[in-house]
Amino acid sequence: MKTFFQRSFLAAALVTTLSAWAEPAIIYDLGGKFDKSFNQSAYDGMERWKKETGKSYLDFEVSNETQREQAVRRMAERGASPIIGVGFSQASAIEKVAKDFPKLQFAIIDMVIDLPNVQSVVFNEHEGSFLVGMLAAQASKTGKVGFVGGMDIPLIRKFQCGYEQGAKYANPKVETFANMTGTTGAAWNDPGRGGELTKAQFAKGADVVFAAAGGTGTGVYQAAKDAGKLAIGVDSNQNYLQPGTMLTSMVKHVDVAVVNVLKNYKPGVSSLGLKEDGVGYAMDANNAKLVTADMKAKVDAARADIISGKIKVVDYMTASACK
Repeated sequence: MKTFFQRSFLAAALVTTLSAWAEPAIIYDLGGKFDKSFNQSAYDGMERWKKETGKSYLDFEVSNETQREQAVRRMAERGASPIIGVGFSQASAIEKVAKDFPKLQFAIIDMVIDLPNVQSVVFNEHEGSFLVGMLAAQASKTGKVGFVGGMDIPLIRKFQCGYEQGAKYANPKVETFANMTGTTGAAWNDPGRGGELTKAQFAKGADVVFAAAGGTGTGVYQAAKDAGKLAIGVDSNQNYLQPGTMLTSMVKHVDVAVVNVLKNYKPGVSSLGLKEDGVGYAMDANNAKLVTADMKAKVDAARADIISGKIKVVDYMTASACK
């Protein structure tokens, strides 16, 4: 009969052996992998990696907050590695399980975890938001633009702050409105509420609204379509959702981050901004008629100046501006 220590040793050896040929795993957060936004961008990255390598992966869609740690732990028990948690809300679960399985590799998107077996990927959302803020102010006929956020957290305030800075850079006299959808995870998947907040901003005179709200954003885009106004998408290129009234999308390349983790895993912090092509704005056939050559030239010039350091975009997370 094996002793406790023998069983522990064998279990550790099994995990180490499994990780040598293990499938990677990804845990999507609330909203699911087909949310047309943040989660779906991560899904696209996993699918791209699968197509390029011919390998398979494990995944799980969290439907309530209590499932996060259980999902990560089950993947670890199966020897999956690396295990990627999509979204800041996964941080606690990833941290706990990573400590229990030090031989496995973990990654977290949108949060920093200081452990030797965790890669943390964060983005300079304020830089990309600055650019779409410029487009919003230039496209606005009323001089008033809006912002609808999802869950009221510092990360979403970071989007808002960058957006407002960009709008004011393009038009110092612009007026901005901002609303958050809620204070719980449900705020990421409430299109009805997103539509209501957007209509209220239109009533105040806004004619362009930027949504950083996950699945809630679809309500914002529908409201803009119905009112003949303009909306701005987020995370993925969402221009196709309402062609003709989507001014652009603030693209956050979560797909690129996921592929980088799978192909070149590096514990520590990876930060992706304009310089690394981690964020940007989307141009395609769906919004080509909405963004003039002059508008694009001004935004691209600002992009170059941000990368060079000539323009300093304040980060809500580290500064007092916008607070």
